[in-house]
Amino acid sequence: MAPSLRPGMPPRASPLLLPLLLLLGSVPGVWSFNELSFIKEPQDVTVIRKDPVLLDCQAHGEVPIKVTWLKNGAKLSENKRIQVLSNASLYISEVEGRRGEQSDEGFYQCLAVNKYGAVLSRKAHLTLSTISAFEVHPVSTEVHEGGVARFSCKISSNPPADITWEFNRTALPITMDRITALPSGVLQIYDAGPVDAGNYRCVAATVAHKRKSMEAYLTVTPANESRSFHMPTIVAGPQNVTVSLHQTVVLECMATGNPKPIISWSRLDHKSIDVFNTRVLGNGNLMISSVRLQHAGVYVCRATTPGTRNFTIAMATVTVLAPPSFVEWPESLTRPRAGTARFVCQAEGNPSPKMSWLKNGRRIHSNGRIKMYNSKLVINQIIPEDDAIYQCMAENSQGSILSRARLTVVMSEDRPSAPYNVHAETMSSSAILLAWERPLYNSDKVIAYSVHYMKAEGLNNEEYQVVLGNDTTHYIIDDLEPASNYTFYIVAYMPMGASQMSDHVTQNTLEDVPLRPPEISLTSRSPTDILISWLPIPAKYRRGQVVLYRLCFRLSTETSIQVVELPGTAHEYLLERLKPDSIYLVRITAGTRVGLGESSVWTSHRTPKATSVKAPKSPELHLEPLNCTTISVKWQQDAEDPAAIQGYKLFYKEEGQQENGPIFLDTSDLLYTLSGLDPRRKYHVRLLAYSNVEDGYQADQTVSTPGCVSVRDRMVPPPPPPHHLYAMANTSSSIFLHWRRPAFTTAQAINYTIRCNPVGLQNASLVQYLQTSETHMLVQDLEPNTKYEFAVRLHVDQLSSPWSPVVYHSTLPEAPAGPPVGVKVTLIEDDTALVSWKPPDGPETVVTRYTILYASRKAWIAGEWQVLHREGAITMALLENLVAGNVYIVKISASNEVGEGPFSNSVELAVLPKETSQSNQRPKRLDSDAKVHSGYYHLDQKSMTGIAVGVGIALTCILICVLILIYRSKARKSSASKTAQNGAQPGTRAGRAMVIGGSDTGKNLERSASHEESSVPMMPNSFIDAKGGTDLIINSYGPIIKNNAKKKWLFFQDTKKIKIEQPPRRFTQAVCFYQPGTTVLISDEDSPGSPGQTTSYPRPFGAGLDTEHSANSEGSHETGDSGRFSHESNDEIHLSSVISITPPTSHSLAHSDPAGDAALMVCGDPAEPLTVAQTSSPAPQPPSAQPSFDVGKFPI
Repeated sequence: MAPSLRPGMPPRASPLLLPLLLLLGSVPGVWSFNELSFIKEPQDVTVIRKDPVLLDCQAHGEVPIKVTWLKNGAKLSENKRIQVLSNASLYISEVEGRRGEQSDEGFYQCLAVNKYGAVLSRKAHLTLSTISAFEVHPVSTEVHEGGVARFSCKISSNPPADITWEFNRTALPITMDRITALPSGVLQIYDAGPVDAGNYRCVAATVAHKRKSMEAYLTVTPANESRSFHMPTIVAGPQNVTVSLHQTVVLECMATGNPKPIISWSRLDHKSIDVFNTRVLGNGNLMISSVRLQHAGVYVCRATTPGTRNFTIAMATVTVLAPPSFVEWPESLTRPRAGTARFVCQAEGNPSPKMSWLKNGRRIHSNGRIKMYNSKLVINQIIPEDDAIYQCMAENSQGSILSRARLTVVMSEDRPSAPYNVHAETMSSSAILLAWERPLYNSDKVIAYSVHYMKAEGLNNEEYQVVLGNDTTHYIIDDLEPASNYTFYIVAYMPMGASQMSDHVTQNTLEDVPLRPPEISLTSRSPTDILISWLPIPAKYRRGQVVLYRLCFRLSTETSIQVVELPGTAHEYLLERLKPDSIYLVRITAGTRVGLGESSVWTSHRTPKATSVKAPKSPELHLEPLNCTTISVKWQQDAEDPAAIQGYKLFYKEEGQQENGPIFLDTSDLLYTLSGLDPRRKYHVRLLAYSNVEDGYQADQTVSTPGCVSVRDRMVPPPPPPHHLYAMANTSSSIFLHWRRPAFTTAQAINYTIRCNPVGLQNASLVQYLQTSETHMLVQDLEPNTKYEFAVRLHVDQLSSPWSPVVYHSTLPEAPAGPPVGVKVTLIEDDTALVSWKPPDGPETVVTRYTILYASRKAWIAGEWQVLHREGAITMALLENLVAGNVYIVKISASNEVGEGPFSNSVELAVLPKETSQSNQRPKRLDSDAKVHSGYYHLDQKSMTGIAVGVGIALTCILICVLILIYRSKARKSSASKTAQNGAQPGTRAGRAMVIGGSDTGKNLERSASHEESSVPMMPNSFIDAKGGTDLIINSYGPIIKNNAKKKWLFFQDTKKIKIEQPPRRFTQAVCFYQPGTTVLISDEDSPGSPGQTTSYPRPFGAGLDTEHSANSEGSHETGDSGRFSHESNDEIHLSSVISITPPTSHSLAHSDPAGDAALMVCGDPAEPLTVAQTSSPAPQPPSAQPSFDVGKFPI
């Protein structure tokens, strides 16, 4: 990176910088050369002790090329065992493995050198073949016949050992489907039988070694006669595993259940599993061969009961380690003298590779002119010695790679000489005046000057640069730190290049008063004293040498202040003869030779009570800011303290704010991290130990959080944020977070801050800030079934990255804590029952599935349950194929993806035999609150109350109906007598009728006449409805009063009025086809009426029906506003009844001739009721327009 441009640079310098940059970016005359490189490089190798080994190394480039070998970074000396061959390869005749200097294990590199420079090869790791003792031996186990058995062993070796198994000390064949041996050292035996009983042990073998484990015995016991259903259970799930690239990984998944569960695999991120490199090993183990980076992730094993949705899962994370690989390579550059060269190199791998730079095979260290920023190498003010081969090296635990580039320095003969007579003068504590004289040679061609300065003390100091015009030879740098030494030099620029650097000059700034006071700590050793201690002020805030400390203290209830002055070398002071159980306020001020700085705020401390002699002593407290938002609190308890400590109480507060706490800590805790603080704030922390009797002496201390350094503060870009943040719900109260460290290089420790809060949180104080140095964390104590948002930032060397992109994830719901409630079972058919229930109590309970278990008493005793499953939204199910005469037991549980809740209380259902069930039509219903006794059940109080209320309502309705009937019956009697009197009046015109019939008909007519008086009181009163309909039947003699064969409750009979609309006409002819036993009525007189008035054509003794509805079945006719209704009777034939064989239609009932006469034809069978069709008239007819006759006076 180029020297940083200071803020406040003169605007006039900006246009001068453009031609300068163009000049530095392209210079003609690039020299070509045959680049030095490696054709073969040494590779990692594992050998047996005393075996020979050959490490290859072959370089290519302009000869002569000299090759030397390095071991662990130091030059390797040759001897009788170790020789460099003529082709530059390294040969070791006998590899030694003894500890110490004689061991040949280590990292080897070859260095090739020619006249243009040197290049270094990659590191080759030489290791010896080793094997350890067994860390895990197989354990004896006992299984039922038909069950599953599992043995495991574990051993460490280099290279990894091949593990096989022996059965009764003979090699175990693993070709059968029942037995699976995993490379990780696991033996699985499915469907175990008596032939599998015996001794098992595992054998681990490498090229040079072989180990056998202890034996374990497998016992196979007879299986139970009846195997009941049970949920699938994963007895050996997959484990988190870390593998290197191109290795093979096996994820175990072994499950039991009845019936045997089906095992399937998936990825948690829903990506597809690579089918080309994966296969299922045995009965459900997943094997991934030749692992690549895309195979990394979380794998889910799922064991499912066949034909159901009943399953259980287990998860494991596969982490793939990969050696470094370049994504950006440095390029060779040609630059003029005094120019700037920038090499860029980026690599990726897992873990993230560490980047370093080499010059001619030697590691480069940053100084004032050469800087390394993350993956960049910047060389300022290039000199001829910078002409070399540069290599970028990326390395991690999996290996190392290098990439090379050459810097060629071009010399120009027409450059100006360097500015001379450079001198500096201190102006203040933060300003220095720098002056110089123009170059002696080609000074007239100078177009700009650049001023370079940096701190003289320390390593890897930042160099700053200010570009000025050619019209000035002095400049004041006014943003320096007080009491600091700085080094300056000047460079002149002309169109053809830059001059050499001027002589360096060093000057210091003046002292100033301290920028801040020291942080103080207060503790008490007795009830009457306070020990005040403080830390030195950091150099950047000290601004000179501290020569004086001033302490001020007072009682909180008094205003008088006592002052104590101490020399600058003091770091503590003991205040004595104080009042017990009193609050004292203390503050401190530091001063240099220039004067006193700012005083600290008052820090409070309460002295212990006079009776607190046995209270725990105050701990030794130490505070340290980890970054701009985090403080590390450390303490140490006095080992000689006789008090029995129960724990610690921690309090903290920001200056001027309320105190937070107490935070209770265990006796084993000696470290706590305060997170989520504000930068550039002063915090007061107090800590005390407590016993079961009282609180101990407290320790108080103040500390300030630093500012979050930005680009403006340090002129250094902040580190990039962590990336690939991934969240996965672990339980209902925890979420696992994983992220990747960004690609940048640093030698400092990296810490991470995790921000966690529920989505939509309004109270910012509830946001959690967690600290870790790992790239993963399990966030715990979360609320179940709640959506959270997470973000991560990193901190390194007081630098903080921005927050990563936010990731949202929800915790899993809690498993149902209670069973479903209100379980009821109702027998709806002879062999079918309906079971219903309500979800478990609790608003936060999430149910995704219900499990219904039911069995007869006999099956229940045998442990054989029948199982039904229903989705969480369904709260009922049918129990089918029940056997009569049995009592069934039913219970229900609720479950979700986390787990299954408890079962409800058993509910019994009695399925009675068919004879009993037919005699009792009421279905039997049982619920969880009813108990069965001899086929019946007792009703609870709620049921009895419901029945009583229902019976009361029914009786009330019946009473009201009876009263209405009595009232309407009296009204109809009076109306009927009036109708009879009106019917005695003669009509305006008389008709004539002839009746022809048999003896049966005569008898029926007499019987009808004899019942006349009893029928009339039941007839409704005549009325006209809103549409003009009436209940009167009108013929040429007047209205006919209807009489039903059956007496009906007229209260429930809906009667409507019927009118028939026909043009005025008269009967000129009537024809009937006679049949024996038939009654025929013929009328040849015109009906009374007038033009424009509707005339009815009734059958003299019948009720009219609507033609459109004449097809309605008997006994089911409706009445409506159209006026249609029916009266049916098969027992009697009234005077108002005429029998017809075929119900006439509107065309057969009346038809018109040219003379306008209408003929009526009626024929019928006496055994059938007559249906006569009429057409309702829309024109209303008043009842008074038609004469009314009594049936008994009708002429026959």
